[in-house]
Parts: sequence; structure tokens; C-alpha cells
Amino acid sequence: MGIQISLPMMAFLVFMTGFAGFVDSAAGGGGLISLPAYLFAGLPPHYTYATNKFSAACGTTFATASFFKNGAMNLKVGILAAIGSFAGSALGAHIVLMLSDEVLQMMMFIILPIAAVIILWRRNLPDENRDDGTLNLKKALLALGIGLGIGLYDGMVGPGTGTFAIIAFTSLMGFDLRTANGNAKVLNLASNYASLFTYLSSGLVVFPVGIPCAISNIVGNIIGSHFALRKGAKFIRPMMLVVLVLLLGKLITDML
Repeated sequence: MGIQISLPMMAFLVFMTGFAGFVDSAAGGGGLISLPAYLFAGLPPHYTYATNKFSAACGTTFATASFFKNGAMNLKVGILAAIGSFAGSALGAHIVLMLSDEVLQMMMFIILPIAAVIILWRRNLPDENRDDGTLNLKKALLALGIGLGIGLYDGMVGPGTGTFAIIAFTSLMGFDLRTANGNAKVLNLASNYASLFTYLSSGLVVFPVGIPCAISNIVGNIIGSHFALRKGAKFIRPMMLVVLVLLLGKLITDML
């Protein structure tokens, strides 16, 4: 499919995907910015999902490296969650390929209100780390379950994945926001690549659009992760509220 985008629209996409990377690295939810931007630029839904996943995967790779370098993650929990996330996201992406554009849009309209309620309900997350550092069978299964469920959502829908992962790691496993964000990066990285492999095999990634957006997304992720690591919860919590506002804004525009 030949997809052409004007230079001004391309500049708009590069800016928006860079901003999406900045938000995503700090609080998740970058897809709430980038997905509508791709659709606004004229990409059909399936190509939007695939190209967005390409740029997001590139940016998340660098953000994950930053959190790992600074020790802001529980690597064992993150890897287990990533295994579940990879499987869930691959399954979700395969399901997306079987759905029509109309069904995808309807699915977003149904799921996003539920996502908004969850983020609003859990917006006040703890700063302290309540995890004792051990890894027993219960924690391992919980990490796998979190990864599988969020990965499935990421493969099928996407927006808010990192935010939901942060909420799950803080609420269910007792991590502080900074560590939960690092774990979420590992999970999100796996889910991004699982979905991306599926889209690449189907030829849905628009590389002339995706490559400039990927570079911009990488820059945004590097800057955002720097602030999240340096300021911790003081920066992450307000950014999660920004994600909530974006999510509610998208719901309103979808209804209109």
C-alpha cells in the first residue's frame, strides 16, 4: 500500500511521537498521543498500529536501558513479566490482524472508558518500596500474570500499557513508583517487540514514516527517563495525571 504524507504532516508526526516518547518513559501512555497522531496523518488503523509499534519499540529500548543502568528495576520480576507480556502481546497482535478497521475502532471505544476508570481510581500511588526483595512462587506467578494480561491488552489496544503496568506493580507487588516504572519498561519492551514481529511479518510497518518517528521517539524516551530517574515519584505521579487527562480527552473526542 502506497502511503504518502506531506512534509508539514510528517513534521507534526515527528513532534508528536517525540512528545509521546517523553510521556511514555515517565508514566506510560505514550500511545494516547502517538496513535491519534498517526490516524490524523492519514494512516489506516492497521498501518497505524504497526508503525506506532515500530517507533514505540525503538524508544522503549533506550528507556529500558536507562532504567537498567541506574538499577531502577527488579530484574527477576521484570523478566518474568516480560515473558508473560511477550506471549500475551503476540496473541493480541494476531487477534488484531483478524479484525476489521471498524471492529478495532469499536474495541477502542469500549475499552478506553474502562482504562480511564482504572487510572483515575489508582492515581494516588505509594512512594515507598514495600517489596522485601524475595521471589517466591506466588510472586513469580503474579509477575507472569501481570505480564500476560497487560501484554494481551498492549497487543490488541495499546494506549496506557505502561501506566497499567506501573499501577499493577505498585498495587499488587508493593514496588515504589520508580522501581515499578523500571519493571514496566521491561514488560513493555517485550510486548512491543512481540507485536512488532507480527506486524513486520504482515508488511504493515510504513518505514518512511516510522523511521523518523522512531528517532524522535528515542530522543523523547531518553529525556523523559532522565527526569523520571532523577526526580522519581515527584515527576512520575504528575505525568500519570497527564496520561489520565489525555485518555479522558480521547474518550470525549471519540464520543463526539
